Amino acid sequence: MASTAVSNAWTSQDKSDSKSDIDKAKLVIENNNDEEAIYDSSLLLGLDLIQGHGVFNPPLSVLNPGDGLRLRPLQLDDYSSGFLQLLGQLTKVGEISEEQWGERFRGMKRKEGTYFITVLEDIHTNQVVGAATLVVEQKFIHGCSQVGRVEDVVVSDKYRGRQLGKLMVSVAIIMAKKLDCYKVTLNCTDQMTKFYNGLGFKCEDGDANFMVIRL
Repeated sequence: MASTAVSNAWTSQDKSDSKSDIDKAKLVIENNNDEEAIYDSSLLLGLDLIQGHGVFNPPLSVLNPGDGLRLRPLQLDDYSSGFLQLLGQLTKVGEISEEQWGERFRGMKRKEGTYFITVLEDIHTNQVVGAATLVVEQKFIHGCSQVGRVEDVVVSDKYRGRQLGKLMVSVAIIMAKKLDCYKVTLNCTDQMTKFYNGLGFKCEDGDANFMVIRL
């Protein structure tokens, strides 16, 4: 688990607009554990919510996502930090052993450049209270470009109403842009269309059908 000093480093509000890149890089290095994280946390460095369509009032940022909260990559030890239970608020998860968790985590991590699972941690309880997954799919089209797909967006019911869902989606979108994706897609229910419209998503004319075969 993260130490108090490390957690404070991530959640401290930036007191000066002129904070140097060296200082910001130090924050990332202190919070990066290449062996435990699903992706290198330095990717979060420089993500600016202004680059997205979301409007935050009061303002939030990657380094200051809210009082007592911090953004970071999913980690191996999040099996015991409530990540799976959080996903259970979104959909059926099933019984997953710690061994199964470890195998799946390491398998996803080995697919470098594909899975970017970002979580929101309450530093007081050391529990994961928000999550979003960005899956990057490589293409031959558009000059061998790639597409980002946002999935499994969820915020704990105890933390809703704090702009955190908007934050998690915005981080995924801006990360996709940083990874040179030419577009970002997602699937949502009719009730969530307005929410995602506010973040820049739209149904494309003539291509607004989502079709699925559940196996």
